[in-house]
Amino acid sequence: MKTKQSLGSRLAEGVSGGLVRVFLIVVGLFWLVPTIGLLLASLRSPEDIAASGWWKVFTEPSQITFDSYSKLLQNEDITGSLLNTVWITVPATLLVVIIGALAGYAFAWMEFPGRDWWFLGVVGLLVVPVQVALIPIAELFGNIGIFGSVTGVVLFHVGFGLPFAVFLLRNFFAEIPRELLEAARLDGAGELRLFFRVVMPLGAPAIASLGIFQFLWVWNDMLVALIFSDSGSQPITVALQTQVRQFGNNIDVLAPGAFISMVVPLAVFFAFQRQFVSGVMAGAVK
Repeated sequence: MKTKQSLGSRLAEGVSGGLVRVFLIVVGLFWLVPTIGLLLASLRSPEDIAASGWWKVFTEPSQITFDSYSKLLQNEDITGSLLNTVWITVPATLLVVIIGALAGYAFAWMEFPGRDWWFLGVVGLLVVPVQVALIPIAELFGNIGIFGSVTGVVLFHVGFGLPFAVFLLRNFFAEIPRELLEAARLDGAGELRLFFRVVMPLGAPAIASLGIFQFLWVWNDMLVALIFSDSGSQPITVALQTQVRQFGNNIDVLAPGAFISMVVPLAVFFAFQRQFVSGVMAGAVK
């Protein structure tokens, strides 16, 4: 005899089924509306943008043109800033991931004097706001001659990205079974070989999640770049802000530049979303 389900049970089954999927798809589409609108705006002429909204493209496809992207490639400030963004983001992400992984392994599995106190100091750095360090570090960089350079921006991002990286990876590496590491040591593996052959593969999901977080933070940053970069080292976020301030009516350059600035981190996130989800789920399970 089939038992009668309560209203709560029926609602729970309905929510856990297709209704949630439909809801998430709708939310995802709404979330993509600004990106789609910016893409369509970047494919229209300034006259069409001033005359009507981007949704007019659906009724008048003839408005689509790639002239704005041609002008963008001819704008040395925007193209140079895109290259600067790459030179800032890639090293800042790689250095944080590499140094954070090595330090996380050391704090998790290596014995050295004051290890726990050093780790508490790293955790304490997580609460230091970026705004507090802007002026002192700007003076320091000015004294050593790297203020206004790509190197200065990269070092600032690395310095403020490392505490979170060490904290995240140390906690993840600490959950690796001790027996597995001891077996590798018995086979003659040194610390570096143990790190690269055992710890790194097991920690790949967490490392990928950290890399995505760091990449998105550095790519989208404006505050640090606005202070520590000059006209020759400014990234795309600062370059677009400068274009708005100086040439507020050049929407034919701003729209494609803003879309490229937005679509790159989106592409990175979607390309590594499986690793990101694996890292989140692994941390949740542990």
